[in-house]
Amino acid sequence: MLPVLESNRRSRKKNSSPKWNFQQRILHIYMLLSCGLSIITGRMTFLQIIQAKQLDSIAHAMQTKRVEPLGKLRRVVDRTGRLLAFDEERFNVAIQTPYFDSVKHQFDINEMSTSDITVVNNLSTCLGISTNQLIEQLKTKPYGIRIASGLDLDMIRYFYELRRFSRGLWVSHYVKRIYPEKSTLANVVGFVNLGRIPQSGIEHSRAIDIRNYEKALIFRRTGDGTALPNGLQPDSLYNDDFCLELTIDTSLQRVASYALITHMNHWNAKRGVAMIMDVRNGEILALASHPTYDPNRYWKYSPVLYREWSVQDAFEPGSTFKPVNLALALQEKVIEPHGRINDIGELKIGGWSIFNHDHAKHGLTDFPTLLQLSSNVGMVLAMKDLEPSIYWKWLYQISSKPNTDLFEATHGQIRNQRQFLDKFIERATVSFGQGLSISSLKLLQLHAMLANGGRLINPRVTKSVDPIKGVQLIDPIVSRTILRWMETVVEQGSGNIVFIPGYRIGAKTGTAQKAKAGRYVARICSFIAHLPIENPRFVILVAIDEPKGDNAYGNTVAGPVVKEIIETLLVLKKIQPMES
Repeated sequence: MLPVLESNRRSRKKNSSPKWNFQQRILHIYMLLSCGLSIITGRMTFLQIIQAKQLDSIAHAMQTKRVEPLGKLRRVVDRTGRLLAFDEERFNVAIQTPYFDSVKHQFDINEMSTSDITVVNNLSTCLGISTNQLIEQLKTKPYGIRIASGLDLDMIRYFYELRRFSRGLWVSHYVKRIYPEKSTLANVVGFVNLGRIPQSGIEHSRAIDIRNYEKALIFRRTGDGTALPNGLQPDSLYNDDFCLELTIDTSLQRVASYALITHMNHWNAKRGVAMIMDVRNGEILALASHPTYDPNRYWKYSPVLYREWSVQDAFEPGSTFKPVNLALALQEKVIEPHGRINDIGELKIGGWSIFNHDHAKHGLTDFPTLLQLSSNVGMVLAMKDLEPSIYWKWLYQISSKPNTDLFEATHGQIRNQRQFLDKFIERATVSFGQGLSISSLKLLQLHAMLANGGRLINPRVTKSVDPIKGVQLIDPIVSRTILRWMETVVEQGSGNIVFIPGYRIGAKTGTAQKAKAGRYVARICSFIAHLPIENPRFVILVAIDEPKGDNAYGNTVAGPVVKEIIETLLVLKKIQPMES
């Protein structure tokens, strides 16, 4: 019996083993699945709850395209819409050697890929060298070669076609400021440097208005880069087409510039300026200056030329200031319109001698004749009865810095009040335009005041929609009287060079001495004209600094420039002659 029982026990043990193994396997699988599901659930919980914001921002960044603006500036145009400054997209092209497939073969012509050969052949043709020469350069310059810079859109298209064959051709774009009038208007428009920082002119003084407030373009895109419209803001594609309009008439500017340069060269002068202002609203139609520079290549010129001396430098105006002084005397009623003075030819004041430029005695002289002869002695006698404190206050007021949009206008310079009140010689020299300094722009503004009925208007080179009021300084009757006296200078005096039959023109010449190191060693010749006298519209000022020659005076040096400008102005502005 025992053997049989033992045999049955073994058989039962053998029969139960597979069942036990199966249950274990099921348990293991269940535990494994449970662990896996727990891990997945935990991971999903971690991703969707704990890391949700972080992952959302990463996804948003991957799906969002941000295009930064190029930083373009607004266009600058003249009064007729002619472009004076604008931005243009330009391109640089270079070969990046490490990105060529053939770099690992040291640019062996036998091992070069077809695409590399295509690019190298085409580039060698562009550069005007052989393929072998270009390959040798690529071997010796491991980082690359600059091919061209400053290319416009039409020229760059060819290189974009070549980029299809090789990643080694690199193209970058940037914005360049273009000044199509070059040196003609450099003194007015100015320029921005390579860092897009304004340096002078309107580019600097009106930088806020010229700035184009571009926005970065932000949009969503799909995996293949396709833009999704739902990510665009309503004004994302808005194009700012505003421009800054100047009062300058480029045609007049060119004529003034050409005439100025021609006569400066004739007299071998140091520098000069020609200006035209509309006396009704202060708009400057032309401001030509020489020497000047090309703002497209400003780095080739001396920084001294970046300054507009007619705005930023002061000089002693000389006889062109005499009409302003006579207006002050009339305003304060220390002279009468039909009065006379006795020009004795020379005055002794505090050990100083004052005499006329022709050293002549003119005797009893009325004020129109005084301007015609440009008598220094006559001016001292005409102004001597003006209360010194009142005279100084007038000079202080009218020599202040002009409120203008031109870059860095300067204020005038006069003696301090104590010196002016205590020393008659100081008042005497100021009476004929010496002993005080003002800029050419200020002198132009003061003569515009005489022409527009005594209102002091701010000179400007940018268009304005605001009404022009000005400050009434001189009685309109006084200003009309001065203009009539200046007209006689053209009819019978030194201003006859600008006489044109059928037109009423007033003028005054000036030949002032320039002081250096306390001595008068040079001249600055000027000429100022008003037209038409019956209905004043324009005032023209030409000043030429340090002309060479014995016959260098206001009427001989600056007068011919004014004559050429007037002849062009009459035609362009369609000013009709008076009916005879």
